[in-house]
Order: sequence, then structure tokens, then C-alpha cells
Amino acid sequence: MKVYLKYFLPLFLFAASFKMPGQDALHSQFDYAKSLYDKEDYYDAVTEFKRLLFFDAGNKFGYTANEYIGMSYKMGGKFSDAIRYFVYSEINAANFDELFTAKINIVRANILRRTTDRALDLLDSMHVQKKFSSKTGDVYYWKGWAYIFADRWDKAAESFSKTDSSRTLEELCRKVERERYSVPFAEIISHFIPGAGQFYTGHYLSGLLSLGWNVLWGYLTISAFNAGRTFDGVMIANFLWLRFYNGNLQNSSKFAEEENIKISNRALNYLQYNYSGTKP
Repeated sequence: MKVYLKYFLPLFLFAASFKMPGQDALHSQFDYAKSLYDKEDYYDAVTEFKRLLFFDAGNKFGYTANEYIGMSYKMGGKFSDAIRYFVYSEINAANFDELFTAKINIVRANILRRTTDRALDLLDSMHVQKKFSSKTGDVYYWKGWAYIFADRWDKAAESFSKTDSSRTLEELCRKVERERYSVPFAEIISHFIPGAGQFYTGHYLSGLLSLGWNVLWGYLTISAFNAGRTFDGVMIANFLWLRFYNGNLQNSSKFAEEENIKISNRALNYLQYNYSGTKP
């Protein structure tokens, strides 16, 4: 018996003296972790918020700490990790405002992750739930942003038109949609007039070259057939005229898509550096 006391009594005394951090210690830990976040030291902030959660036996900081961890990961570009902790914050939400904020944080991270279909699905599910009826404008606002990142500017404008404070965004989206080129139209007109698609998108030199080569090979093909040189006509038509004609079709759609990307990127650049409203 004495042998057992000799070895286990010190362990018992140590365990009895060990105490979980009190509320003051938890608040101090939270303040320290938040100070790291405020200083943009996101890596260490994540570590300290996780330490807080480990010692928070009463789950007092279950929502807030997970939210800050998610935001830290988001600021570091780790959107999948951010979403995971925003989900944890949603699980620990204590009231409606916290629940809504957590869901929107998940949506915003999905938008930045370019999983816009997932973001739109989440917003659609919120839209049909009565408990979020008071937040309809906010839901449409974030649907607009999701459509922007999905490069669907017409749908974005439609969504922003249903909010109370996004006229600037609605007008921007409508402007972008007006400026964008129609890829199908560029291809269609190029079927009838080679080079027309390039002219439509402002690539005049390419359009002239395309028109010129097609006219040349078309003329030579027809001349060969008229002169009875059928083999020459077939060879010119298949290996020269058809090649340049197909190249004309490909260039018409490629130039339209490239110009649309430029237009979208200019709008996104404006939103990043000049728009002062809430962004993803």
C-alpha cells in the first residue's frame, strides 16, 4: 500500500491542483487572439483561437472563435478551410443574427473560391425559408455578387435591382452586359462574310486578312473548276480555302471571348479598388 501511495499520491495532488482556465483567462486569451487578427497576423491568430476553443469547456466562444478562424483562413486565401470553420460557427450560432452572418460568410467564401453554383444554391435555400424573409434584400445582394463572379452580368443586374442600396452595382452590371460581345453572333456573321466577326470585335486587320485570304482561295478554286482542273480545285478548296474559312470562324469566337474577358476584368478591377460597399 505504501508503494502505491509513493507513486500515485504526487499524481493525485498534481491533478487536484490543476484547474481549467477561468472566465477571465478565457477573455484574456480571446483578446490576445483578436489582437493578432487585428494586426493581420492571421497564422498566429488561428493558433490562438484554436487554443481558446480547446480550453473553452463551456463553449462560450464557440461561435466567435470559429468565425475569426474562418475569417483568418479567408484572408489567407484558404477558402475551403474558411468554409469549414464558418460551418462550425453556424452550428454554434446562439441567435438569428449569428446564424444569418455565418451563412453569408459561407456564401462569400464560396464566391471567392469560384464555387458560385454552391453559393447560389445556399442563397436560394435561404430565399425560400420564411425565417430569412426579413433578409431578402441581403440575399439578393449576395446573389448579385455570385452572378458577377460567374460572369453572368445580366443576372447580377437583375438581382441587384431587387435590393434597396445597390443602384451603382446594378448600373455597372447593365453597362458591362451592354458592352459585351455576342459570341454566337460573331460566329454567325463570319459564316456568311469571312472576317465579319473580327470586324465586329474591333480586330480590323485580322478581319481584312481573313476576308482577303478567303476571297483569294475562293477565286482560285472556282477558276480551277471553270478551267477543268478539277483535281487542283479540290486540293485548293480542301487544303487552303477550307482551312482559312474554318480559321475565320474560330478567330471570330476567340476574339469575342477575349474581349468579353477584358470587359469583365475591367469591371472587377473597378469593384476591387473603387467600390466602397461590402464585397465578398
